[in-house]
Order: sequence, then structure tokens, then C-alpha cells
Amino acid sequence: MQIYVVEEGQTLQDIAREFDTSVEEIARANELPDPNKLVVGQALVIPIVGSFYVVQQGDTLYTIGQRYQISAAELARVNGISMYRPLSIGQRLYIPPRPRRAADFAAYAEPRRTVSPALEADVRRAAPHLTYLAPFSFRIQRDGTLSRPPLNEFPAITRENQVVMMFVVTNLEGDQFSSELGSLVLNDQALQQKLLDNIFTTARELGFGDIHFDMEALPATDRNAYAQFLRRAKERAQAAGMMMSVAVAPKTSAEQQGKWYAAHDYRQIGEIADFVVIMTYEWGYSGGPPMAVSPIGPVRRVLQYAKTEMPAEKIMMGQNLYGYDWTLPFEPGTTARALSAQGAIALAARENVAIQYDARAQAPFFEYTDDEGRRHQVWFEDARSIQAKFNLVKQMGLRGVSYWKLGLPFPQNWLLIESNFRVRKRA
Repeated sequence: MQIYVVEEGQTLQDIAREFDTSVEEIARANELPDPNKLVVGQALVIPIVGSFYVVQQGDTLYTIGQRYQISAAELARVNGISMYRPLSIGQRLYIPPRPRRAADFAAYAEPRRTVSPALEADVRRAAPHLTYLAPFSFRIQRDGTLSRPPLNEFPAITRENQVVMMFVVTNLEGDQFSSELGSLVLNDQALQQKLLDNIFTTARELGFGDIHFDMEALPATDRNAYAQFLRRAKERAQAAGMMMSVAVAPKTSAEQQGKWYAAHDYRQIGEIADFVVIMTYEWGYSGGPPMAVSPIGPVRRVLQYAKTEMPAEKIMMGQNLYGYDWTLPFEPGTTARALSAQGAIALAARENVAIQYDARAQAPFFEYTDDEGRRHQVWFEDARSIQAKFNLVKQMGLRGVSYWKLGLPFPQNWLLIESNFRVRKRA
């Protein structure tokens, strides 16, 4: 699988000829609405066996081999060149397919009053590439009952694709995480018992295989109470033959304060849960200044800390499937508009602007001026940024990746999963 960045003046025909494939194959893989309208800087996935690498200044067969986990001798052999002759800048080397390691992939799906046809279609498309599907969410009520999300065909889709359904439990009230509700549950044993009874009865009835707690904005004083609650839930899950997982905020130290962080004790949660989803996104968020949603440096630092508190094989790296469109200059109190990867590319095409790439953040972005003369900055995800994250998962030996959220088209992501990994099926 090749990632290729469109250059000025190129057509899809030019690119297809370069890689000895067809316009139709590239257009289909990238779900291009108009194959005749490419965007400068757009990252395309070329569906070929293996990939090509263009030699940069300072490269050697050894350094390139290290990057792609292939020996210098093998790289020289497959390209028919001498190991001892210096490489030329701009020289193109073929990289044969590398062995794929096994990994878990999860994705949240957030239906509102009903499951829309578009969301159901996206879940169907994603299911072959998933280990888990997480319908969002079963909301805790103050009497220990649960408010259910619509599921429609989700159970049938997951059964057909050997996907485990995750029973997502949240302390949401009115679309906000409620500290008060969370604390109420964590400090009332009778209420906890009723809640757990309802969780496991409902999960069993509906065919869920994992109980997943996403309880956020909990008071710092409830840190140990939350861990104790999770232990009770884990005992029930084991007895029921289910897994139990937990979503946590992205932290870089045990002492990190703030309402999103303090009650999430990585060490205790890592000991209790079968796996942990670390929500490594929202550095760039709708109510903040424009920046990459999940810049690779901060993501790496969170994961490095997490590995000191829990086994790498329990860690699921969180990954956004969305970006944001900010109006400039940013003013506190304003909110950015969310959009999909495909939506961002369509916007760049409509505005006739080139896509740029921030090498430090490993994220694409562009700017444009709207019809009212206002400047905008858009940050999103593309094949390059997702490949950088997949490389991180492999380098750090993590369990896999968890996506927020389906319903935001990003076709290159699913192709790159299959190019990089063997998706575990645990159902």
C-alpha cells in the first residue's frame, strides 16, 4: 500500500501510470467524488503490493531498512542494486510488504434518537476491520436504571463480522458528564448494586461481550471509590464470561490535576481492566484555538507514561476520525465546526486551496477565506497522519486503536489498517 501526495499539475492518470495501476482503482480506494479534481497536497492511498520510498538526503540502505524493518541486504536485493554504492537523492526504492502484527481495533458509534442510514452503512463498512463496536451510550440514571441508545441492526452486523459489542456506561446528563451523578453512584453501595444488576442483565439480553466504563469529570476525592467500583464490576464480568474495559483521559503523570484527570488512576485501572482506551485526542478541540486534534508528540508522551503504569498489551490508543474548521482569529467562546477527513478534502477542493502538512504534529491542515471574507484554518486526519499513529502503535507494542467515532468517512484509514495489521476477532 502506497501513500502518495498530489503535486501541482498532476492528474489521476499521471499517478496511475507511475504506479502501474488504474484510475478506477485509485478513485475507488480513496472514494474520490470527482477523479478529475484532485487537491494539491492531498494524500492518496495507492492500492499496490508493497510500497515505494524516495531517497532523501542522508539516507542509506541501513537507515531505510531500519524504518521499514527490512535488512539492508534484502532491500538491495529486491531493488537490484549494490549494498556498497551510495544512494542518489530522489532515487525510488521498492519496499516489499512487511509482516503484519495482530492488533485490536474498536470504534464508538453515537446514534441520536435513531440509527441513521448513513451511520448504519458506515458501521457495516467498518465492521470487517473491527474487533469491537461501542454503541454510545447507556446512560446511568439516578435511580440505578439505564437509558439505552438505539441499536437497530448493530447486533446483527457485529454477529456477521465476529465483532464484540462494548456496553458503554456513562455518567452523562443532558449531554454533559456529571460529576454529581458520578459521585452519587460511587458513594452509594446499594445504588451501585442496582446499577450493576441492570448493566449485566441488559448486556446479557442484548448480546454484549464487554462492559466498558466511560465515566468522566469525576471528583478527585472519588479516585479510590471509582477503582473499587471497577473491581466490583470486573468480578461480575468475569463471572458472566465477559470482558471489562475502561476509557481514561490522556495523562502524563499520576499527579496531573483537573476535573478530567484526577480520578483516573492509571495504575489501579490498568490492574483491574482487561484493556484501557486512552482518549489521546482533543488537544485541538471545538472550543479552543486551532491546532492538530491529536498531535503525535503529546500522544506519544501520554502513551509513554501509560506504559509505566499498565502493560502495553492492555493499551488502546484513542484516535479521532474527525477534524475541525476554526474561524480566525480565534476568539474565546466561539466553537469550531467538526468535519470528516473526506469533508475536509472536499472543502479544500471547493475553496481551491492546497493542503499542507505539519511534520512536527504529523497532521494535515489548510486555510481558506469564506464568502464573507473571514479566514478559516482546518486541521484534520489523512493517510499520512494515521500511518504515523500506526507506526507508534507498532513501536510501542500497544494492544491497538480505538476510534471516536463512526459516521465520519475516512476510507484511507480502513485500507491502512489491513496493510499494517491483522485485525483480531475476539467474538
